[in-house]
Amino acid sequence: MPAPLPPALERFLESLRCPLCRAGLRSDRGSLRCPSGHSFDIARQGYVSLLTGTRATSGDDAAMVQARDRFLRTGGYAPIRRTLTRMAAAVLTGRGTVVDIGCGTGHYLAGVLDQLPDARGLGLDTSVRALRSAARAHPRAAAASWDVFRPFPLVDRTVDVMLDVFAPRNPAEFHRVLRPTGRLIVVRPVERHLAELQARIPAMVTIDPDKEQRLQQALGPYFQATGTRNVEYTAPLTRQEAIDLVGMTPSARHLTQADLNDHLPPTGQVTVSVLATSYRPR
Repeated sequence: MPAPLPPALERFLESLRCPLCRAGLRSDRGSLRCPSGHSFDIARQGYVSLLTGTRATSGDDAAMVQARDRFLRTGGYAPIRRTLTRMAAAVLTGRGTVVDIGCGTGHYLAGVLDQLPDARGLGLDTSVRALRSAARAHPRAAAASWDVFRPFPLVDRTVDVMLDVFAPRNPAEFHRVLRPTGRLIVVRPVERHLAELQARIPAMVTIDPDKEQRLQQALGPYFQATGTRNVEYTAPLTRQEAIDLVGMTPSARHLTQADLNDHLPPTGQVTVSVLATSYRPR
């Protein structure tokens, strides 16, 4: 039996476009279909599979998604979520559209939508495992598989708030789909982020000291920063929480369980340090 069209996805139909021919999409027996006959299945978990062909990345695997879900449920990144939510709410006070690029499990998108009762949301990610959670993260959040490095399957100038939290970026596409009054909110780590874990686990992926400069160079032609907030605090960690925190990052692809067990104490603390910047389109 075909999967029904989720209400959150139905509300996005007029904004979505066929990724192959850019035509509009309509619901058709458990899929979305364009007039040319290109068809995209709706998974039983509620997300639509728009991504076709070879992917730049398969995104988080099952273990990474599970680690992310466990850690975020502890509230360890709650200050980041609150800051992001306040920044989004300052932009959008009524009806509007929020898109989360590299949405993962939908944790941050759900937090924003909780504070914006008239807004709708869309999470895009390459990870099928993550999208299974993202599609159920919030009643007003739709979810679709997509690669940030490709042209987005969205109509020009239809997005009010674009979220990019620890995710890759496509400045030209961000600019195309954002309204002139919209905002791009980028959250990224700085060098002090997770410093205690990096000291104990040498194989962890570190923050490139030139990352901030490259970010500004990439966004500069398209966006102007309107405000930046530094979110920094120290959080207590159990060993399992530390394992999950490392396990939800790119470092998980280079480390074994033994690497983590051998280097982490039963309890400890970690510095969380990120920048959140709001950008307006030029």
